[in-house]
Amino acid sequence: MNQVIVDIGDLKVSGKIDEVLITYSLGSCIGLMLYDPVARVGGMVHSMLPLSKIDYVKAQKMPGMFADTGIVLLLQELFNMGAKRKNIVAKIAGAASILDEKKLFNIGDRNYEIAQKILQKNSIFIVSEDVKGTVSRTVSLYIADGKTVVRSSGKETFL
Repeated sequence: MNQVIVDIGDLKVSGKIDEVLITYSLGSCIGLMLYDPVARVGGMVHSMLPLSKIDYVKAQKMPGMFADTGIVLLLQELFNMGAKRKNIVAKIAGAASILDEKKLFNIGDRNYEIAQKILQKNSIFIVSEDVKGTVSRTVSLYIADGKTVVRSSGKETFL
């Protein structure tokens, strides 16, 4: 399998069945995986912050850094590859409170809420998730079948 790394603040899409999209170090960030099993295309975004309004210039350069711009762009790129809204399967991971255990900033919670709102507005619902807590996660999305694997604290689970 060919691994395609989704860096922090980045997004990737693919229709190649031999590719696996993978992102590391999901703490308070969210990793959103979208997959259309009919078109066999999928994508992943690794968003650090909920709203782009804090830095419009940065959002132009790195839309994946922000959940609001990254998710919208991810959807658009998948639609451009033939994905249909009614077929999209959404899975999400991250939104932890690693450096903010007292929840002063609630970055993880806010990232998760924005993702939910954007998906609901697009009539796409999260079917599986591994969110919250205080652990970092690594997530892989297999384009061949949409299988999503989360690795955390030495354990591997399927979303």
